[in-house]
Parts: sequence; structure tokens; C-alpha cells
Amino acid sequence: MNPVFIVDSIRTPRARGNKKGSLSKLRPYDLLDVLYKDIEHKKFFNLEKINEVILGCVTQFGEQAGNIAKSSAMFSGFPDSISGLTVNRFCSSSLDAINLGYLKIQSQQAENIIAGGIEMMSRVPMLSDEAAIWNDVALASQARIFLMGSGADLIASLYNISRKEVDLQALESQKRALNAQKNNHFKSIIPVIDEQHSIKCILDECIRPETTIESLSSLDPSFQKLGEEVVDQAQLNYFPNLEAIAHVHTAGNSPAMADAASMTLLSNKELQENGKKARAKIISVVTVNDDPLLVLSGCMLATQKILTQNNLKVSDVDIFEIHEAFASTLIHCQRELNIDKAKLNVNGGCIALGHPMGATGSIMMSTLIDELERQDLRMGIVATSGAAGAGTAILIERV
Repeated sequence: MNPVFIVDSIRTPRARGNKKGSLSKLRPYDLLDVLYKDIEHKKFFNLEKINEVILGCVTQFGEQAGNIAKSSAMFSGFPDSISGLTVNRFCSSSLDAINLGYLKIQSQQAENIIAGGIEMMSRVPMLSDEAAIWNDVALASQARIFLMGSGADLIASLYNISRKEVDLQALESQKRALNAQKNNHFKSIIPVIDEQHSIKCILDECIRPETTIESLSSLDPSFQKLGEEVVDQAQLNYFPNLEAIAHVHTAGNSPAMADAASMTLLSNKELQENGKKARAKIISVVTVNDDPLLVLSGCMLATQKILTQNNLKVSDVDIFEIHEAFASTLIHCQRELNIDKAKLNVNGGCIALGHPMGATGSIMMSTLIDELERQDLRMGIVATSGAAGAGTAILIERV
């Protein structure tokens, strides 16, 4: 089977996912165009040799509907011969886009693929597609599917993770993200400068430097009302050993909504036409599904599986970039796998940096590669969680 190399992994800054965010005046097509132009400018190879664009997008509605992978490539003037596929595995979508690209190249269906994702939560808000699974209580109960925050509170309840612990995790995320930004650790950011709309977005803007443990502890639980009205009793019915659901997640220790786009360029060749070598090689990919009632535990199961599949111990891996899909999820993952905190999300996570759902996985890939290069390390794992227990992981090695 063909080897699969990561030629480049790039992203826009993550802007706040509301009307005050720096990118909110741009359409998703405009934001993706910034990354298409960067790929074109770098001339890794002739654009005619790109076989497909695969993009993750969770809320495929309005400006993000209509197979945005194909339509955005056309909007940006890429060759008509390039096919396009838009995928949705909830918040794992763009990492799954990379997985699909990997499988297509490995099986010789393609030679070069752009994989990544887009989510502009300021323009296409989460749940604006009004999916029945999130709005019909009876249907959701039969399907055993709950919203992400409810799953995070359930994980905290099952594994005795306290409010103080989730707040401390959020504070650590903020501190690490701020340190990374100040010291220019995010090398793969492509600035978004649009004079027509007076936009100059160069850095991630969701980080809150003023955060303290006191400010975090003062926030009210975000999912307590939903729990008391609908979800708590359903969860307790499935987990009778629990006496109550601990509602510990707030706006401060939950992932921040964001606007961003990301692209990871995959190829079957290590050396490109312009003489540049690929940045990394994909060694292995996995997709799993954990108990849907836990909602967000898939990142841990995916990490476990990819380690086992490759006969690796946690100590064999240099850097882990694992989805900070609510604070309890990452705490549970770190404890269960016994990952050294010095190796885990060393530049912060989605709580501080933002979570543009369909773009996050590929953003995390760029962060992982940046960090491996910065520290001159060799091997890393990126893993994401999606709703309903979905989990995806990729093992890479620098070349």
C-alpha cells in the first residue's frame, strides 16, 4: 500500500464565534479561500494533480450547505477535475476527513488530497440546522443520544471529577495557550487580512488572559437546567449506581465557540515538485465509538486503540494532542491512560483556544506537527471526540 505523507497542515486563526469575532464578516467560502491561496502559492505540485478536497463541517446549513468541499474549491478557482466531499462525524469531522484522505491514498485511489474542515459559528450557529435528534426528546431518548455538555457532566459524575478540578483544568488550558501564543508556537497559522472588510486577524482570539480560579468558580453551571428538566433522570436510569448528576461544567470550563478553517495536504510522495520534503508521515488511523451516553469519551478509546494497534506504550509517544471537549473529558483521559501532563496538550486546548467544530481536528494536527518540530521530537498522536461516543485518532511520525 502507498505511504501517506503530510506535506503541510495549515489553519486560520480561531476567532470568537459570535458577531464580535474578527472573522464574522466573512463567508465560509472567503475564509477557506485564504487557505486555498496559501496552498497555491507554495507550489508543492501542480494543482491539476490534486485529486480531491475532503472537508469536515458539522452544521451543514445555510452558508455551509451544498457540499462546501466541492463548491469552495470551485469558488477559489481550483481545477474542475478536483472532486469534493463534505463529511460530518460531529466534532471529529476534520480529523475523519484526514483519515478518509489517508485511506484513499493508501489504497491508490488518489495521489494528493486536501483534507480539513470549516465551521463559522458566528454565521451558522450550532444547532441552527434544527436536527430532530437534538430537538425531539422522545427520539433522542430512544436513540440514547444527548447533548455534549450533558455527557461531560455525566463523565464528571461517574469518575468523581469535582468542580474545582474542571476549573483548574480550564485555568491550565488558558495559561498554556497564552504562553504558546506569546512565544509563537503556532507556526502553521495563516493570517486573514481582508482590507475590504477591515479585517486583520493574525492570532487566536478566544484566549482569556484575565482568567483566574476565582473568576471560573463564580460561574453558574451551564447544563443544570437542561438536566433537571429532561436529561438527569434519563442518565440515572442508565446508571443506577449514581445518586445524582454533578453539574460542574460552565462557560469557563467548556470549549469556546469559534470561527476557523483548516487544511492538511496529503500526498503519496515525501519529496514534492518544489523540492520541499513532507513534514510528517501518517503511521496509523482509527475510528471508534464508545458508549453514546458518555457522549465525549471517544477520544480516550481511540487513543487506547491506536496505541494497542501499533504495540506502543504511552511512554513511546512524544506528544499527545487530545480534544479538550469539556474539562472532564480531558481529565478522565489523562487519568485513565496515565499520560504525563508535560506531553499532553502542551499549548492548551479548545477551552482556551476555541472549538470551530468541523475544523478542530485538522487544527489539532497542525498544532501537533508544529510542536514536534519545535521540540525536535518524533512521534505524536492526535485524537478527537464527537457526539454519540464517536472517536478518531491518528498516529504520525516526523520525516
